[in-house]
Amino acid sequence: MHNQWDVELSFEEDGVHTGCQARLTGARAPGLTAHGESTRSVDDRPLARIGEEVAASRALEALSRKLKAQADGEIEDEGHRPGYLIY
Repeated sequence: MHNQWDVELSFEEDGVHTGCQARLTGARAPGLTAHGESTRSVDDRPLARIGEEVAASRALEALSRKLKAQADGEIEDEGHRPGYLIY
């Protein structure tokens, strides 16, 4: 069996704040989304790439937590007992 999920990142910026929306896509992907943000300090040069990297990393961390929580819940539902992921 082959299954593929893709992560789609989209950004919104206003020169100071950068927001990133991370979304899992694919035929069998769980359809989760998460958001991350970054704020440029007034002392920093306006480099959009850095704000995007920070916001994306935060969005992906949040997406990871949501995905793990969903898997934990499904393990508990299947076994009717507390589930523990080992990784």
